[in-house]
Amino acid sequence: QVQLVESGGGSVQAGGSLRLSCTVIGHTYSTYYSSMGWFRQAAGKQREWVSCISADGSLTYADSVKGRFTISQNNAKNTLFLQMNSLKPEDTATYLCAFRYEALFGGGCRKSSSEYAYWGQGTQVTVSS
Repeated sequence: QVQLVESGGGSVQAGGSLRLSCTVIGHTYSTYYSSMGWFRQAAGKQREWVSCISADGSLTYADSVKGRFTISQNNAKNTLFLQMNSLKPEDTATYLCAFRYEALFGGGCRKSSSEYAYWGQGTQVTVSS
């Protein structure tokens, strides 16, 4: 059973930076393909896709964070990161990482929350003006 453990949220002023981490437990990368993503959900709003990394390492970003956020993995591919720079008050939300198995190496980036089977518990990011 795959488990995702997130950390790194907090409160910052506008223009500041935070780095989120998501550790994957229970998955063997040498045996199966997988892709991962970051989503966020602000109070009273729908869950929003932020970024994803496909099985072949392709990176994709939502327009709202492009140029400010960077998604990456460690060499072992068991930890996903989201480096968030130039944070804005509208970035305030609970951030969640997501994981899914892929049948193909080139399965592409998944932007819909319904495509992911496993989720982290979420970490709160608050940006004040």
